[in-house]
Amino acid sequence: MMEITLSEIEIIPVKPHNGLIAFSSFVLNKSFYIGDVAIFSRLSEEGYRLVYPIKVLPNGLKINCFYPINREVGQLIEEAVIKAYLSLIEKVTTKKGQSHEEKSGCQ
Repeated sequence: MMEITLSEIEIIPVKPHNGLIAFSSFVLNKSFYIGDVAIFSRLSEEGYRLVYPIKVLPNGLKINCFYPINREVGQLIEEAVIKAYLSLIEKVTTKKGQSHEEKSGCQ
């Protein structure tokens, strides 16, 4: 199987709504930009899942814009994107904790 690399992973958190928590974009194999991938919290278990964009035609027909065509690639992308999301959340949480400590004079 061809080696898959993801780079330039960008996470854009949103106000949580119906499980949607963020959007992601990334570059696949240094040659293909992929954007508007939604990050949702899983419905029946802990964790997250990715939802790839679709285009809805005027007649209601839904067309997949792009998506992984095998489980291995899908899992690799999911792991990398969710790792980036968790890293961002950790940075924000840590930064808020430091700001709170600085304001209250605690150290």
